[in-house]
Amino acid sequence: MRSIFCVAVLFALCIVGYPLGVDSFSTGSSTPATFRPRTSVVSFMAGGSDVDPNEIIARRITVRGDVNGGYVRSSIVNEASRFRRLIGTMSPPENESDTAEVYVEGKRKMVDGFIRWCEKGSKHVGLSQTLTVENVEEEEPTGLYDGFYAKTN
Repeated sequence: MRSIFCVAVLFALCIVGYPLGVDSFSTGSSTPATFRPRTSVVSFMAGGSDVDPNEIIARRITVRGDVNGGYVRSSIVNEASRFRRLIGTMSPPENESDTAEVYVEGKRKMVDGFIRWCEKGSKHVGLSQTLTVENVEEEEPTGLYDGFYAKTN
């Protein structure tokens, strides 16, 4: 009975692992199973083989929408810091405008994923809030931040 369960678990891991870009898993004598990502999937996700997905980059993103609302700001902070492990800041809107700047630093694959999340905008922010990306600029990483912060007025 136990062997049937183990086979079922391994089968499920193979099915679930394949779409995530996992070729196989290996076990060591003293370590649990570890997954090895397929290099073709990693290079495809990064946009090509000459781009390192783990390179540290920085981007300044200008967003428009309900950026004064606490829900949008907390959603951006959660997505950047908790889910993507990025560092940086979100500026408060100036003069009651509906635009704000988001500066992020981190691994290329995480920054690119965060930008895609922002571009999906209103679908993923929730409720009746709106969010659109107006501009994305390349920046040099500074390393000045130790987390992601939303500045207030």
